[in-house]
Amino acid sequence: MKNTLLMNSNWYLAAVLIMVFTFPKVVTAQSADADMLCVGDHWTEAEGASFLQMEKEKYSTEKAWDKRAAAIRKQILKGTDLVKMPKKSPLKPIMGEVRKFDGYVVQNVAFESLPGVFVTGSLYMPNENPGKLPGIISPHGHWTKPGDVGRYRPDAQKRFASMARMGAIVWAYDAVGYGQMGEIGWEHREGDVLKLQLWNSIRSVDFILSLGADPDKLAVTGASGGGTQSFLLAAVDDRIDVSAPVVMVSAHFFGGCECESGMPIHKAKNYQTNNVEIAAVFAPKPLLLTSVGGDWTKNTPNVEYPFLQYIYGLKGQTDKVENKHIPEDNHGYDEKKRQAVYPFLAKTLKLDLSKVMYSDGRLKEEAVTVEDQKALYPFNDKNPFPAYGITSIDNIKW
Repeated sequence: MKNTLLMNSNWYLAAVLIMVFTFPKVVTAQSADADMLCVGDHWTEAEGASFLQMEKEKYSTEKAWDKRAAAIRKQILKGTDLVKMPKKSPLKPIMGEVRKFDGYVVQNVAFESLPGVFVTGSLYMPNENPGKLPGIISPHGHWTKPGDVGRYRPDAQKRFASMARMGAIVWAYDAVGYGQMGEIGWEHREGDVLKLQLWNSIRSVDFILSLGADPDKLAVTGASGGGTQSFLLAAVDDRIDVSAPVVMVSAHFFGGCECESGMPIHKAKNYQTNNVEIAAVFAPKPLLLTSVGGDWTKNTPNVEYPFLQYIYGLKGQTDKVENKHIPEDNHGYDEKKRQAVYPFLAKTLKLDLSKVMYSDGRLKEEAVTVEDQKALYPFNDKNPFPAYGITSIDNIKW
């Protein structure tokens, strides 16, 4: 298919221009495999829809889809060079002090996904811990504006705290090179960042389970690039039980950053897939797509969602896939998206929705405290960054 850019609105034009100037290295990343990369608007909307229809006709039975799903999972691991995964070394978590708030607590943490490679984030937990709790892993997208960065954004902090107030252990972690690790020296858009980011997500599952999270109630949810991480992790890690990628599953848009499309996970010799098929690999487990009219998920009710319903139908589980479409809304994980995701997580993880929503559907987030970005950093005078810590992807020993 011929690559084209389709710009149907001023917002969309702005988004494409931002990608062109913000992600300049993605088009040259891994030059040996450049022709196998599917970047950004790799297809037109029509081409994306046509591909799904063509694929749908290839599998009319559950067995046929299972074979296709296995091939998709295999290519994700092959494309990210994780077919033979690294040895899982001790996590060696560095745990910060617990800060108590209304209905939840926060604790900053860093652990080693590989020797010397630190994943930084914060744990959000309910004040009262009645026993084994559901776990929610929450990656973030490419928000870099000062005061509005990654997991430190006000709407992100409200999300993490609210999920904890509902009764879950929430692990909110930095993308490679974000937050404190960016200040230490890491860069996000370099090398095989997709490989490291997916590996960090897999190790995040190890970490949250090590805390005693219920292994039968593990969810992942994030928006934009965090949505990409959500459906990639759900596709390759069988321990995930619930997936809620927000504003990212698109038939024609493949992700504009190297952490989404900088390695050949979508295309190989005699092979092609897209993010919708990748999301479908999760079937028949509970899956929610939250989509909007103001980005590349605008066609979800008519293109992506029907395809996923078909796949779930092959499994006899059409009720396990849902779509909440917000036509008047734009890209993000703001209020209306949270109003869509909270009930889904409450239903699938058996959480207390009354803690975060009023009976009329309004959010009940007044009790959440939005902290300063640096207050969420795990390294400080009491817990300094270890001298052996790695600060560049080039220095990793896989």
